[in-house]
Amino acid sequence: MKRASLIAFVLSAASLTAPLSPAHADTHYEGRVQTYVAPAPPAPATPPGEASAVMAANAAHAASAAKPPTPPAKKRRTAPVAPPARPRVPAPDDTPFAFRGIVLGTPLSALRQSDMVRATPHESELLCETDIAGSDIGMMVKSYTSQTVACRWAHHTAQGWTPSRAVVDGVPAVDHILRFAHASAGDPLRLYEMSFVVDSTTAFDLRNLLASRYGAPRVLGAASLPLLVWENASSTITICLLPDSQRATLTYLLKPATLRGKGSEKTLKLSQFDEG
Repeated sequence: MKRASLIAFVLSAASLTAPLSPAHADTHYEGRVQTYVAPAPPAPATPPGEASAVMAANAAHAASAAKPPTPPAKKRRTAPVAPPARPRVPAPDDTPFAFRGIVLGTPLSALRQSDMVRATPHESELLCETDIAGSDIGMMVKSYTSQTVACRWAHHTAQGWTPSRAVVDGVPAVDHILRFAHASAGDPLRLYEMSFVVDSTTAFDLRNLLASRYGAPRVLGAASLPLLVWENASSTITICLLPDSQRATLTYLLKPATLRGKGSEKTLKLSQFDEG
């Protein structure tokens, strides 16, 4: 008995003197050990005025962020400035001049076959010095081989052939004549001249019409009886006032002069053309 009591006493003394182990630590409050974290210091108080300014700035920023982005402004192009208008200069043209579609240089045979009547009445025909009927309107009779041949429009009546009136600028002309020539032996007769006698009013209208089409004419001769000339590389157009100032001649002429024949004379006696 004494020995058993002694052993129990020794064991109880040893347990009192030994340090406590983690298994015997006092952790009944949390059940586990937690690391201590110090609380953050409080933020400094913002003055009321500054707080309202910050809130307004935040609201403006939020509003601007909510708006869709404004597209970049388009650059306006400067309207082109039109250059000053220049006076219209007709383009140079070497094509022979034409009277109402009848071109200088047209063969006599082609002109007759095309039936290009530019006279009144419309059933008129082209009579030439090579036609026997040409003597009815005062023409000389020539052969086709003659160097030059003159023609006029005429129409048939009960009394025979009667001269017709060529229509110029919508007005019947006082008189007219068409001349043809051989350029060389064996070549066909080709139109080298068309002449018309018109009244002065028609002549002034023609001057304006030709100026709008071919430009300003060259002015030759005296101021009282001017000669207006339009010219290109192959032909000319002239308007010449006659001495009585009530009439004028309108002439289409083909170049070169060799087509007219050297030393040829006007065999058709018309006083109106002789005056010019």
